[in-house]
Amino acid sequence: MKIKKDIPLIDQHDKNGFWGGKFGGNFIPETLKKPVEDLTVLFEKLRRDKKFIKERDYYFKNWVGSPTSFVKLENLTKSLGGAQIWTKIVSEANGGAHKIYNATVHCLIAKRAGKKYIVGDTGAGYAGKMLSMAAKKFGLKCKIFMGAKDIKRQKPNCDAMKKNGAEIVPVYTGSQTLVDAVSECMRYWVSNCDTTHMCVGSTVGPNIFVKICGWSTSQISRELFIQIKKEFGSIPKKIKLLNCVGGGSSSFGFWNEFMHYNKKQIEFVGVEAGGPKQSKKHAAPLTYGSKIGILHGASQYVIMSPEGQIEETESISAGLDYPGVSPLHCFLKDAKRARYTAATDEEALSAYMLVTKFENLNPSLEPSHAFAEAIKLAPKLSKDTVIIVNSCGDAHKDKDILKQRLGI
Repeated sequence: MKIKKDIPLIDQHDKNGFWGGKFGGNFIPETLKKPVEDLTVLFEKLRRDKKFIKERDYYFKNWVGSPTSFVKLENLTKSLGGAQIWTKIVSEANGGAHKIYNATVHCLIAKRAGKKYIVGDTGAGYAGKMLSMAAKKFGLKCKIFMGAKDIKRQKPNCDAMKKNGAEIVPVYTGSQTLVDAVSECMRYWVSNCDTTHMCVGSTVGPNIFVKICGWSTSQISRELFIQIKKEFGSIPKKIKLLNCVGGGSSSFGFWNEFMHYNKKQIEFVGVEAGGPKQSKKHAAPLTYGSKIGILHGASQYVIMSPEGQIEETESISAGLDYPGVSPLHCFLKDAKRARYTAATDEEALSAYMLVTKFENLNPSLEPSHAFAEAIKLAPKLSKDTVIIVNSCGDAHKDKDILKQRLGI
């Protein structure tokens, strides 16, 4: 399985929508076949429409706040020794996380499609918050599906969604987390696709939703590529791009512009949620050798029982608490272009404390997993190695969890 260097990764699928012949696809009910086909045709037209791209770039710059900062974490680097630690502070984007790129593009597509309503799913609350912001900006009525468990642990983002005029639909089925929210959102769209556009919050789901999200969040790496060349004069010989991985939207967006580089020069490291240290539950299908299954319309590595049932996951991070992962990441793993590992809840909390001790940075629990891996790696590497962590969300949404677990 190889990655083609001259074709965007989101387009390296076969006629049936599978990357590498086995990841992705469109496992959808017959009633959704026409809406998905219509959306696919529309997106392929819009992504090549200079007027649409100009409109996207205008809102990314003047509303989202691109580009976000790229800075060296001087104090953390000095404390750990070894490799240089840098970060791209994507949490500077309007709303506090990378989800704003996907939400903005989906609302622009909905407007072009003549839809008045938009629905979405959310776990950490950032996808829902951003979609509610974008819907308000572009005059769309918004409905957000969210697990009842996540509503309790992500109250700040829920308050923001309500303030933006969105309706939050609590999901009480299953584990009452992200996986169930996505399921309910898709069920709703089946019945309302004539008037409603659906925004899938990550690079998961049927083929077209993976592509739209990946295309949108790639803004992160487009900016980073320019910033690295400006800072170093050229692309350094040893770079490690570290990113948390749940559904996989921020990590794909962080890596996309560097796909054509040799992995010996630029290594991609995805950090999944290892869950509580004393628990057997986790949200790391790529790290712990999960098998291929079908979830939310796509074939992927997914945490399942021996009978093929989707297993419950556990993580302190609502945004990573998902049993599957993007088909794009499954493809990257099998192609050996990316390496995947996991950090426990406790390691993420320790990383949060260390980063905030040394730097004026407040990463959410999602990127704290990636910082945990950076803290492990840096002392073992030479000073000419550049580690870059995507700080893709701020910890405002996690204030109640941090107070409970750390007393801060």
